[in-house]
Amino acid sequence: MAAVDIIVGTVYGSAFLVAETLEEALVSAGHQVELHEEAELADLDTSHFWLWVTSTTGQGELPPNLLPLFEELRETCPPMPELRYAQVTLGDSSYDHYCGAGALLKAQLDELQAVAVTDELQVDASETMDPEEPALAWLTGWMDKI
Repeated sequence: MAAVDIIVGTVYGSAFLVAETLEEALVSAGHQVELHEEAELADLDTSHFWLWVTSTTGQGELPPNLLPLFEELRETCPPMPELRYAQVTLGDSSYDHYCGAGALLKAQLDELQAVAVTDELQVDASETMDPEEPALAWLTGWMDKI
């Protein structure tokens, strides 16, 4: 089984709850999982699978706890074509910049040549009160690609 780093960007805790749900499912499937709520590049290994779970804040921005890692990736990181990842973004479609944090993150990962193994899941807070449910269904749909 694979080593998986779950990288969480959260403000009020919803993304963290989603990350914990996905962590449980991955561990149950036999994967080694580490959850990172305050990740730094030095904490992560590009040979691991990276699972991003982030909420969107402000005007489509990354949560404050994810911003230092994002800046580090943008400013100091060489291309990482060996990195495989997937991404869940939480947002609210009633706002102008729906899931903007995910768009920022994906653009940076594309620039670094990282490879997404599946399409990003966007969870709309105006449609679901339990983002863990669609996230878990999404994960089980592609988990065999890890």
